Amino acid sequence: MSAFGRRNGVGGMGAGARPAFGVARPMKGGSQPEAPAAKPPVPGDQFPPIPGAGTDQEEAMPPILSDAMTRLHDRANAVHEDLSEQSGFEASVHKIKEQVLPRLLERVDPEAAATLTKEELSEEFRPIIMEVLAELKITFNRREQFALEKVLIDELLGFGPLEELLNDPDVSDIMVNGPDQTYVEKKGKLQVSTIKFRDEQHLFQIAQRIVNQVGRRVDQTTPLADARLKDGSRVNVIVPPLSLRGTAISIRKFSEKPITLDMLKDFGSMNEKMCTALKIAGACRMNVVISGGTGSGKTTMLNALSKMIDPGERVLTIEDAAELRLQQPHWLPLETRPPNLEGQGAITIGDLVKNALRMRPDRIILGEIRGAECFDLLAAMNTGHDGSMCTLHANSPRECLGRMENMILMGDIKIPKEAISRQIAESVDLIVQVKRLRDGSRRTTNITEVIGMEGEVIVTQELFKFEYLDETEDGKILGEFRASGLRPYTLEKARQFGFDQAYLEACL
Repeated sequence: MSAFGRRNGVGGMGAGARPAFGVARPMKGGSQPEAPAAKPPVPGDQFPPIPGAGTDQEEAMPPILSDAMTRLHDRANAVHEDLSEQSGFEASVHKIKEQVLPRLLERVDPEAAATLTKEELSEEFRPIIMEVLAELKITFNRREQFALEKVLIDELLGFGPLEELLNDPDVSDIMVNGPDQTYVEKKGKLQVSTIKFRDEQHLFQIAQRIVNQVGRRVDQTTPLADARLKDGSRVNVIVPPLSLRGTAISIRKFSEKPITLDMLKDFGSMNEKMCTALKIAGACRMNVVISGGTGSGKTTMLNALSKMIDPGERVLTIEDAAELRLQQPHWLPLETRPPNLEGQGAITIGDLVKNALRMRPDRIILGEIRGAECFDLLAAMNTGHDGSMCTLHANSPRECLGRMENMILMGDIKIPKEAISRQIAESVDLIVQVKRLRDGSRRTTNITEVIGMEGEVIVTQELFKFEYLDETEDGKILGEFRASGLRPYTLEKARQFGFDQAYLEACL
């Protein structure tokens, strides 16, 4: 018996017993017959080989894994260069502008200039600019002179260097990270812009000019501000000391041409059946919640859905910064008001929702819900304002319902969670989930119905879903929009408007 409780020798093992780990092989020589020459054991031969391991590691590694590791290595060792330098022509024009602008202001009455349009001001400035250039002994050709005129007028009447980006139809987002760095989004991809500001003071003045247009202010006492431009583009400004790299401006531009559901279908955001289902949802006064992340296209989807509202209905929109552009004749936009310097006089979304109920609306549309105003909207949906809509931030339809419950609990309403869930289940008809995929495309990934309650859980049913399939070599994501084939629970609402057959065919 060995020290481990096992009999010595092979004879001590029972029939069928496994040999001990590492049993020595019989030695050659003596009276034993000579065994055929055996291959010397390789260390670790009793274990199966690990894919991708060994001496020829790169050869054994699968091509997909090898490509992924190469990309990780390149990213880890990448050196980022400053690509925001202006070209020679732009740099020279801006350099001359700094010399011409002070002399120009000496010759111009700012109050009189403010009353003129850009075209009229350009005609008035032309001889004065020529005079200043002659004083400075600078010779410009016609192209350079026009560029200088535009830069000077943008500086005096517009938003300075931002005007160039605001007038570019391909730019959908502008992100200013201090005076020396500006990024833009084109076709869903971020890239650095060549525009720069003179200094922090120059950038801060432009930020003030933007927010002052809508009666807001931004300074050290109120370093955060939401505003909008004349075309409805949304602006957020944050200034030092909260922003450590200088004044930061984020602008979300909106298309001048109204976006429709058919246009979203042509862009690849949805297929024909999903487009039909959403048209019917908008026309049949279903209560719709549009869920998605930042920049996923929630507001665009809400604007497109509003096209299906009957022109005879009275629609009220309520937002922090009015950016919705509804395509209906009877539309009244409302906007919240921040507190004054004494911290008084604030009008919240909840206050406006309660007031809107006294304004005889057919539909109430909230640009975005972030807090306890969610309960006021649900109450409106349950009190004869069918067809109300809103947007909120969530990554999935199920998470959207959870966020709505949490937002109501954030308020001072003392009701049990089960009652809140039941209120949501009885109010909301559809959840439309939109996402911005990593290739920059925006897709409608889910259309989900809210059916009701089962115990304490809100029951949903998925009508449509986007399924990821593959990715092309240039990074474009390929997928398929699939209908679940289920009979929609909201079919009864569609029947009341005569769309039941079309709705059923779209969902099956």
